[in-house]
Amino acid sequence: MLKEKDIQPRAQVADITEAMFDDKENINAREVIHKGMNAEEYFWFLNANGLFEDMENFKFVVDFCEVIKKQGGRALMVGGSVRDEIMKKPIKDYDLEVYGLDPELLREIISDFGHTKETGSAFAVIKLKAPHGEVDVSLPRRESKTGKGHKDFAISADPSMSIKEAASRRDFTMNSMAKDPLTGEIFDYFSGMEDLQNGILKVTDSEKFVEDPLRVLRAVQFIGRMDLMLEDESANLIRKIRPELKYLSKERFTAEWEKLLLRSRQPSLALRSAMELGIFHEMHPEVVALARTPQEADWHPEGDVWTHTLMAVDKAANIIKENGVTGDDAFIIMLATFCHDFGKPATIKFENGRVRALGHEEAGVEPTGKFLTEIGVENLKIRKTVFKLVAEHLRPISLYNSEIRHNQKVSDGAIEKLAKDLAPATIEQLVMVSRADKLGRGPFVDKNDPEKSFMPKEYPAGDWLLERARNLRVSSKEKPKPVLMGRDLIQLGHKPSSDFGLLINAVDNLRTRKNISREEVLEIVREHKEKSLAEIADIFNKV
Repeated sequence: MLKEKDIQPRAQVADITEAMFDDKENINAREVIHKGMNAEEYFWFLNANGLFEDMENFKFVVDFCEVIKKQGGRALMVGGSVRDEIMKKPIKDYDLEVYGLDPELLREIISDFGHTKETGSAFAVIKLKAPHGEVDVSLPRRESKTGKGHKDFAISADPSMSIKEAASRRDFTMNSMAKDPLTGEIFDYFSGMEDLQNGILKVTDSEKFVEDPLRVLRAVQFIGRMDLMLEDESANLIRKIRPELKYLSKERFTAEWEKLLLRSRQPSLALRSAMELGIFHEMHPEVVALARTPQEADWHPEGDVWTHTLMAVDKAANIIKENGVTGDDAFIIMLATFCHDFGKPATIKFENGRVRALGHEEAGVEPTGKFLTEIGVENLKIRKTVFKLVAEHLRPISLYNSEIRHNQKVSDGAIEKLAKDLAPATIEQLVMVSRADKLGRGPFVDKNDPEKSFMPKEYPAGDWLLERARNLRVSSKEKPKPVLMGRDLIQLGHKPSSDFGLLINAVDNLRTRKNISREEVLEIVREHKEKSLAEIADIFNKV
């Protein structure tokens, strides 16, 4: 959010060395490296851009920092909040590190600001409720690894720690900066601003970096989110510690995968770097197999399944953005797109000079389940939805070809049955994944001009299916209602029994084959009210 004039190059910044605190606070004097916007300037910046909720949050942060200052301490913005400001992005998540105050006094101050929630041990982080979100407050702390598990850390808070030492424990240089929101001073001991402006992702401290292998995944998701280039020594360090990933709890992976898939400008950049760094070789061999699996050039001129997957995932990222899909629904679309061809390595065959992968849709469900488990996705609804989308991702084009190309009418019942079979996924979700699959390929040679090529931009099969499903009001419902309901049979004089389901299923099956209306169904049931439900069901089965 800083304008060019607000950040002065080092050569233009006078060497300012001042005592930040009196000696009693035991905080060393430090050099001010950069001058950013102070509190008043930042308020004006937010106001000029109409970011009024952000103004309320920032006022809350400033008020808190003022209280800390009056008590003899200093609160600094750290990590992503400083990075976002430099990148001219609104700061959504404030992380504050407090220097020079006893932990108990800090707790008292925090409690006066309202609702809090403490996470971790040794005063790791206290989440403070802000007007629009949360503010994370912590003390500088030392962490030392005591084992290979994700909980094997010894953590101790040290409010007397220097800003430089505290910064050294942060993963990458771009996250090592700290800023005083009151004065605008930006402390940058590891050239984080320079690396950020040059698009370089660089480890801050190699010894501290290796203490948490999860930083390997943080590296690739930052590459995808910010289009960064990983510095060579940092890349070698990541390759060295990647075997340690298997000792981490799987639930820690989920958040990093969500950020990678949902926040990346181009998820393919992150995924490609994960392959190049050997992360998939270490953790997910089912993904590595995609790069060794060829495809039929007429359908996939882009090359192997891995190349196609990268292209499809980027298309999916655009699709969820265009459709305003967020949260778990967006995660589902991205996961299903990434996994949609996991079945191809096991089904690939060469027949009559062509590459075929018949049945790869259903075959992809098992490796998809394995992958979701490996990255900690245990939510049953998410898993079932992704499985359905992977198994059925070719259905839109199959139904479309039947009706449009082969003149085989697809009944309304067939569309309704698809909606029912897909549950808990929806036709809208299926079309998004199928569209990403269809558009994530190419370039194709122009048949009218072999000197030209093109990338697919339209997906008529998806548009056709969505229109049919929306007309039937089954595009977004998780499970369409049966044509015949149990209460209908009770109203017609039938006593509840297990044969209710038999008849209801028979009617739904008929609806799939023929466009029979609910009124026609009820009339047939009335005509044969003297017969048993099993006999009536048999009538529908024979229609």
